[in-house]
Amino acid sequence: MHFAYSLPWWLAIMLAAGIAAAAYAEYRRPLSPLSHLQRAALIVLRSAVLAVVVLFLFRPIIVLPPAANRDAIVPVLVDVSRSMRLADEAGQTRAARAAAIVSTQVLPALSSHFRPELFGIGEGLVPIAADRLSADARRTDLSGALAAVRERYRGQRVAGIVLLSDGGDTGQTGGGGRAGWSSEADGQGAGNGPPVFAIGIGSPDGLPDREVAGITAGDPRLDHASVDLHVTAVSSGFGRTPFQLRVLANGRVLDTRRIVPMADGSPIDEVFTVLPDPVSPTVYSAEIPADAAELVAENNTRSVLVRPAGRKRRVLIVEGAPGFEHSFLRRALTADPGLEVDSVTRKGRNADNKDTFFVQANAGRSAALTSGFPGSRQDLFAYDALVIANVEGDYFTGAQLTLAADFVSERGGGLLVVGGRSFAKRGLSGTALEEVLPVELSDRRGGLVRTSLAGATAAHNKLTLTREGETHPIMRIGATVDENRKIWSSLPALASSASVGGPRPGASVLALTTAPGGGVYPVVAVQRYGQGRSMIFGGEASWRWKMMVSSTDRAHEFFWRQAVRWLATPAPDAVAISAPDGAEPGDAISVDVDARDAAFTPVPDAAIDATLTAPGGESQPLKLRHGDAGGRFTAAVRPDRAGLYRIHASARKGSAAIGAADQWMLVGATDREFVDPRLNEGLLRRLARNSGGRYARAAEAGNIPAWLRAAAPQDAAPERRDLWHEPWALLLVIMLLSGEWILRRLWGLR
Repeated sequence: MHFAYSLPWWLAIMLAAGIAAAAYAEYRRPLSPLSHLQRAALIVLRSAVLAVVVLFLFRPIIVLPPAANRDAIVPVLVDVSRSMRLADEAGQTRAARAAAIVSTQVLPALSSHFRPELFGIGEGLVPIAADRLSADARRTDLSGALAAVRERYRGQRVAGIVLLSDGGDTGQTGGGGRAGWSSEADGQGAGNGPPVFAIGIGSPDGLPDREVAGITAGDPRLDHASVDLHVTAVSSGFGRTPFQLRVLANGRVLDTRRIVPMADGSPIDEVFTVLPDPVSPTVYSAEIPADAAELVAENNTRSVLVRPAGRKRRVLIVEGAPGFEHSFLRRALTADPGLEVDSVTRKGRNADNKDTFFVQANAGRSAALTSGFPGSRQDLFAYDALVIANVEGDYFTGAQLTLAADFVSERGGGLLVVGGRSFAKRGLSGTALEEVLPVELSDRRGGLVRTSLAGATAAHNKLTLTREGETHPIMRIGATVDENRKIWSSLPALASSASVGGPRPGASVLALTTAPGGGVYPVVAVQRYGQGRSMIFGGEASWRWKMMVSSTDRAHEFFWRQAVRWLATPAPDAVAISAPDGAEPGDAISVDVDARDAAFTPVPDAAIDATLTAPGGESQPLKLRHGDAGGRFTAAVRPDRAGLYRIHASARKGSAAIGAADQWMLVGATDREFVDPRLNEGLLRRLARNSGGRYARAAEAGNIPAWLRAAAPQDAAPERRDLWHEPWALLLVIMLLSGEWILRRLWGLR
């Protein structure tokens, strides 16, 4: 035993003398007569109490020998997910191989030196017997299992963790895929917790497999509201042998293509143009017929949901004066069945020298437009997109410009500014609307755009696509990139263009034009701003694309319709539902419902009624709780089977209805457990290295017990224990004081 605070011999003598003197003085002249023996007993007890208290003030510490390794725990974790059913271990399944390693090599060798405990890893961490390992779990929550082990044995001696897995981390905390490793799993144990000794189960050379690696749906195009499906496929282990790739809509085959890979294992990208149902959800699936040599067919199919367009998008056009440009623009948009267009055109001044306007609008909204611009937040926010066409900057008041900026950033609406007059004399510079636009309004950053052109330098006022513009949904008026480029190059030149500055950070320039002086300026540019989107068209006389070409040419109307749809479609309704994409059966997900009033101000006290309709048709109410955001309500959902789910929500405040919304959610679009089913050695190696452990393939599993014994400290540091933290220390003081008090009472002292 020693003291945390040093106690020199001379101080110990002085303290002992002081304690003895204090105890003797207490009983030198007692109030009641005591015998010499009684007084000596009381003096000893008082001295003992004081001595114990003084000793504890100097923190006595005892040193205990280290515990033996046999007391150390070794959790053994075995992956029991469905991917362990694959028979790529010389005809043996991964699960059987893991069970054999555990039963014959790991547990017998560890039992003689440690205390092993066996667990299965699936959707959680479950104790399991060695003879009951079965690959039935729907996913592998690898990172969650490691965290659960560390929490389970917190404060106990753990020599290390043995992990047998194929390296797939497909739990919800794992990032949702096998091909990419989970940052959470990868970071487990980096200097925090016991080392992980990982054993890779599965063939390191991969297995013959054809997989649909991805399918995404692009933005709608205006040619009958078609959509581009981008499909990525991979064929490994089959060389350049051709295979079929087909696309289905709600189970019906739409297109089949014969694919010849460029090389074995190289990704293949194909684009399919499809026509989704405008009123009902459409599930598109890409699939590859299974080959007899494939060990896994679950990844040969992947699906994506294209939701119905919903209500018509409302568009407000504010025109500075009547003209060809605006007439053709309005005609193109009005003929679009997906848009509902209101317009305000300034036509002159009256006898009082005030502007007068020609209003063409829905009867319920026309009254708010008689002054040339909506006067309130509610009136403007009723629209999804705002088009400002050839209107000088001083046309608007400061409050109106601020309202237009809020329309984009807070409402989530789209803004399109058209025509040279809108940019003349930098009329919008210094206003609230300047930051909303995707380009600088002046030439203060050099003006000339240094973005490379897609083709040769354009003629004066000739529109030329940039690399981004060739594939952007606004500019896609051709079926292919080459056809798109050809159509744009054949269109007549514009009459003129505005000399705007370069793009803002994060903006995209989709088309350029060359001014007569030789400068290259943006003519079409877009950006996201706050919750919404913005776009500029700096040219004049796009009507030439209609009047100076064949009567069958639809480039003009396609361009303007696609532009306004791209701006208006993302604008949310007052009641909006958010549901995650990519959920699988059994996932715990959250569904959010946002309730806002006509001014798009959150309504935190809204009453929400929501239901979830499962693929079979049965409905159940959703229990919503108020979230962190002002008008956001959240429900926890755990879908139990794959298919298409419908979520309906209606909101009201008191007796007044706020609105209603529907949302569709596709569950089980892909099976994460079989995405890239190869042995993921990279994840297992990093996980072992970051935790201070080691990685071994299945054939080297016999080395794990020896590595564990070598990693366990042979000459562990002795355990240092403070005596004043021990329960008996307080008990000793209480007993001594109690003994003295009892004797005092028995012998007549108070």
